[in-house]
Amino acid sequence: MAGAAALRRAARRIARHVATAHSLSRNALQRPERLLSSQASPEHGPRGAVSGSELALYPPERVRNFSIIAHVDHGKSTLADRLLELTGTIQKGHGQPQYLDKLQVERERGITVKAQTATMFYRHTTASQESDAPRYLLNLIDTPGHVDFSYEVSRSLAACQGALLVVDAAQGVQAQTIANFYLAFESNLSIIPVINKIDQPTADPDNVKDQLKRLFDIDPSEALLTSAKTGKGLEHVLPAVIERIPSPPGKCDSPVRMLLLDSYYDEYKGVICHVAVVDGALRKGDKIASAATGRAYEVLDVGIMHPELTPTGVLYTGQVGYVISGMRSTKEARIGDTLHQAKSTVEPLPGFKPAKHMVFSGLYPADGSDFEALSHAIEKLTCNDASVSVTKETSNALGMGFRCGFLGLLHMDVFHQRLEQEYGAQVISTIPTVPYIFEYGDGSKVQVENPAALASNPGKRVAACWEPTVIATIIIPSEYVGPVIMLCSERRGEQLEYTFIDAQRALLKYRLPLKEIIVDFYNELKGITSGYATFDYEDSEYQQSDLVKMDILLNGQPVDAMATIVHNQKAQRIGRELVEKLKKFIERQMFEITIQAAIGSKVIARETLSAMRKNVLAKCYGGDITRKKKLLEKQKEGKKRMKRVGSVDIPQEAFHELLKVSNSK
Repeated sequence: MAGAAALRRAARRIARHVATAHSLSRNALQRPERLLSSQASPEHGPRGAVSGSELALYPPERVRNFSIIAHVDHGKSTLADRLLELTGTIQKGHGQPQYLDKLQVERERGITVKAQTATMFYRHTTASQESDAPRYLLNLIDTPGHVDFSYEVSRSLAACQGALLVVDAAQGVQAQTIANFYLAFESNLSIIPVINKIDQPTADPDNVKDQLKRLFDIDPSEALLTSAKTGKGLEHVLPAVIERIPSPPGKCDSPVRMLLLDSYYDEYKGVICHVAVVDGALRKGDKIASAATGRAYEVLDVGIMHPELTPTGVLYTGQVGYVISGMRSTKEARIGDTLHQAKSTVEPLPGFKPAKHMVFSGLYPADGSDFEALSHAIEKLTCNDASVSVTKETSNALGMGFRCGFLGLLHMDVFHQRLEQEYGAQVISTIPTVPYIFEYGDGSKVQVENPAALASNPGKRVAACWEPTVIATIIIPSEYVGPVIMLCSERRGEQLEYTFIDAQRALLKYRLPLKEIIVDFYNELKGITSGYATFDYEDSEYQQSDLVKMDILLNGQPVDAMATIVHNQKAQRIGRELVEKLKKFIERQMFEITIQAAIGSKVIARETLSAMRKNVLAKCYGGDITRKKKLLEKQKEGKKRMKRVGSVDIPQEAFHELLKVSNSK
């Protein structure tokens, strides 16, 4: 019996080995078929590796470069996802919505911060070409929708010949829709209107078509009706792109010229540049030079975003891709620069208008010993965000730091968040300010970006002050017109336009001081309109105003990082709020702390933080009163000495609270 059982066990082992060998051989035979089935269908083009010889099949007339522009949350990124799936660039149901939103801050906030590029291959079939339909190379650029990142949009449009203007079928045309339309219109791009979210119960595509006709003179018959969520109507988008958007201009036989669109830093590869090839062809191993700096580089790698970095070894005229050339510094990769063949003379491309910084704020390390680490983090991050200006500065209260210029408050907030998430930097930010112009009695003028730099010099009298203004466009439901007009009046606004888009919505245009909108204006506008208001602004000229510098003093010593410039009429109220906030957040010391807000030598608000003290009378049970007075006087003298030599630590939370108060109403 034992021998029979052993034989059965041996037979089962042999059977398992045979089955395993059969399975391995079957998999080996089927592997080529599996490899082929894992690729996209030939109709939509290859997914994965793309060779330079394949790119050569796409001359400029077979290339289309287009961007997606829209107001915030109108479905740009979702539409981009569907187009990537439709062309086989990514797998359907990849499990990562908003595929092109790569940054953690974008996923957390649900907004697009950086414009992202993806190359797609698409076979365009028509009734006359069903058997041999041509294939096209499509470069898609997904852009941000918030007003603070309009610089990203303008850079993206420079590489395009057309744009998809996406409008929500329920919300209709909104403030940033208007701003983005005119950016594309001024760039002379072909605009294809796409009315998205037609699956919503409140969708009204006919009303949106009327708005497009009334505001932009767009023929309603040109609008495409889609739902990026369900996929309805998407089959008409890419054919419209091919038929309505022109091919990129350029000379294939000319020396290579490229426009530097964007760049970011990689720890292993250095600076990775996104470029649009305007003329000629770029190959790996070529020598290129920068028109701005004159420095020469060797092309170490070149390729396309498909949608990740895909090496091809070459880029041809009209195509958009990436270049790695060994750049190691942000100063070398200047956005808008022209890269060209080394040792040749070419006419530089127009480039971009320089970014106009609207908000300035100081950035300091929470620990003074981390200054070098913060400097390194800011240098790497500004390579990816060229619209930030950075200069070094020193504060008596916070030590060494940086004065940074931003395009808006959300831009500043996102920059801080990226510093913390991507580089682990802990920073303290000062009250955001705007650039003012002060004229003195002797006729000299000075531009002030840091209030602490405006010296309170009694010998120099300020004769006049100017502050920057913006033209604000506000679109709201008509029932909220009254509260919005009142809000703009409180913010020293001047009404320029008041019209109705349709029976339900009104458009207001105001000239507002930039200082009045950079902190909490948008939040308050959303609050009084139940979230229905949309807001956009563009910079305007400087206007004369009654401005004063307000200092915060702790025990009579000014804290330069807390200095701010305010309107004279609001100075007393803002000063009172600031000192009350500081009293809550500064910890009590062993000595008394006086907190004051002052304009020049005049104190306009004061709070006193009482000292912690030991009860020196605890052991005095009766006795002469003079003994008790002597002990109290001795303690009082000790507190005075401590106050003279003691320093007050200002917590980071105090700066955050000052940011909220500095412009609150």
